[in-house]
Amino acid sequence: MPRRSDAVDSLPSAVASALTRLGGDLATARKRRKQSLRSWATRLNVSVPTLVKLEKGDPTVSAGVYATALWMIQRQDALAGLADPREDLAALENEVRTASRRGAKIDV
Repeated sequence: MPRRSDAVDSLPSAVASALTRLGGDLATARKRRKQSLRSWATRLNVSVPTLVKLEKGDPTVSAGVYATALWMIQRQDALAGLADPREDLAALENEVRTASRRGAKIDV
């Protein structure tokens, strides 16, 4: 049996909660579409137990499987925008601080 990743074992609680919510939301989407576990698992090319793990928000399920599930409910665009640099406020604030220290003009 493969060893669990240290990254999975040290998952921040906020991340675990977000995955749990995502999995639950995907389960709700499947049920609202009146799709069985078996039919979704087949479409995702995974086993039913893997789909059950996904719906519980298990971090060991691959990101590709989560992404495909989002595609199946036509929400892949939401995934594409998650790490949009224009929305990375911490990085933008850091760039502003750095520019301010250098005395540069800042156009905000």
